[in-house]
Amino acid sequence: MRTRQAHAALDTLLSQFPAVVLLGPRQCGKTTLAFAEQAARNKAIYLDLELPSAQRQLDDPEAFFAAHPKQLVILDEVQRMPGLFAVLRGVIDQRRRAGEASGQFLLLGSASGALLQQSSESLAGRVATLELTPFQAREVLGSDASAQDLNRLWARGGFPLAWLAADDGASMAWREAFIATYLEKDIPALGPRIPSTTLRRLWTMLAHNQGELLDLSRLASALGVSGQTMGRYVDLLCDLMLVRRLLPWSGASSKRLVRAPKVYVRDSGLVHALLGLPHLDAVLGHPVAGGSWEGFVIEQLIAAAPQAQASYYRTSHGAEVDLVLEFRNGATWVIEIKRSSAPSVSKGFYLASADLGAARKLVVAPVAQGYPLREGVEVLPPLAAVALLAAQ
Repeated sequence: MRTRQAHAALDTLLSQFPAVVLLGPRQCGKTTLAFAEQAARNKAIYLDLELPSAQRQLDDPEAFFAAHPKQLVILDEVQRMPGLFAVLRGVIDQRRRAGEASGQFLLLGSASGALLQQSSESLAGRVATLELTPFQAREVLGSDASAQDLNRLWARGGFPLAWLAADDGASMAWREAFIATYLEKDIPALGPRIPSTTLRRLWTMLAHNQGELLDLSRLASALGVSGQTMGRYVDLLCDLMLVRRLLPWSGASSKRLVRAPKVYVRDSGLVHALLGLPHLDAVLGHPVAGGSWEGFVIEQLIAAAPQAQASYYRTSHGAEVDLVLEFRNGATWVIEIKRSSAPSVSKGFYLASADLGAARKLVVAPVAQGYPLREGVEVLPPLAAVALLAAQ
């Protein structure tokens, strides 16, 4: 299911743009998707720029690209050779003048900030971006999936090898190795010289504080670094698509709004691995369960509505909603996320809905089927809410 959906989205962009940047954290399936694209084309070439042999082939990139005309060139971990972007601009413009307009380059990367900056500066108007996340529920579970299936995905997370592991122990072992590899190998390879023990402590602290307001000064004090340094560390984890800053709603309002972002470790399986929670029962018995569930559902909903701008809303007077989605047509949806099978909403949710002029008011909870509450509020199971958003 993942391959069909992602492959279709990728094919569409490659038919429209000379270059496509495929972003996602390591081990989320980018290379597998690239190989599927390569297999579907008679003329495609793949280079993994982590390998010195592949980098040597691009010692003279202009000559290399000239030797492979009318081929899709797939460059994996392209952030390792940032100088390529200026060359790609020239090659694309030259080919465009010759009548070749689309499907020339597929660029894979696992550091979004650097790649987006490089591509926007060098390839403006020539490149599209597609984000590939770890598995989402709608990709690997049917619309009639059981609560047990959804809980298993929540507990293990969506990284393919964690989700597909033979048992919970194997899944946990993979996630622990993934975290260690990121800290000890992958992050240093990108340039930052940050002690792995410091970054692990920060990542673990963020997991403990899942869904809470980001307080850089408190985190900095706990780790014995400056607030500016802490900001750079959090920036790095966001850049690697491992952590999400959910920004506060930024529209005009006469209300006094909370302005700090909320922070989530994006994959629930990594949250549980960082906290040493190897299976669902351990998660359910831990204080992080509510925040972890909230982050898990938020990732599902945002992925289902990539065209919407996501934020949260909170005022100093108690109006609050977990997720605000603003669509291009001007409609605003507000969504509250509950772990309870008999959810209720506070007065603050109704106040926030009125403040924002919400067109749709949803409560997403692990219920068997949807039902209405007062004032137009709808309670929905997670997969039903995902399907509703995906249809927009």
